Amino acid sequence: MRITFELESADIEHFQGAFDRARRLACDADEVDIVDAAKQALDSLCIATIPGYVRKRLVHVQRLILMLEDEDWNLGGPERIDALAALAYFGDPDDLIPDHIEVIGLIDDAIMLELLARRMRHVLHAYRKFCALRNAMKPPADDVASRTARARLLAGHRASLMEELSSRRDRIDAHVDS
Repeated sequence: MRITFELESADIEHFQGAFDRARRLACDADEVDIVDAAKQALDSLCIATIPGYVRKRLVHVQRLILMLEDEDWNLGGPERIDALAALAYFGDPDDLIPDHIEVIGLIDDAIMLELLARRMRHVLHAYRKFCALRNAMKPPADDVASRTARARLLAGHRASLMEELSSRRDRIDAHVDS
């Protein structure tokens, strides 16, 4: 059986309010605690018993964790706060719909993850590009010069991708302000 629903503007605003609360929490809480809570929430799930809609969105949690823990990527700025806010929301068992409620307890988490994935699609795409570039590079030789050269090359790729993200954010902010 397939059940679909549409989110109206008021519904999205309701989720935005919940996300804003999670963002404030992310700014005040320890980053390691947020990531650990999200990991623990993931580990505690019985994948076989959760709805497919939710299961398909859990990959976003995994990607956000990988992206935040990737020292080579070193995501910063508002994008990092957004990723942490999503993980804080996911890791909170008493969010809009408490997670312990069978069948529907994780629906709000899945909706929030989907909204965030859409909002952060450019960040996630840039991270995938960065990972592809890194994976295509030859492993450095076991000397300082090779490791340093590889680190500089990665830093250049990261800086270029971050600059693209920053200019995109500036264009969006200018559009919103006008």
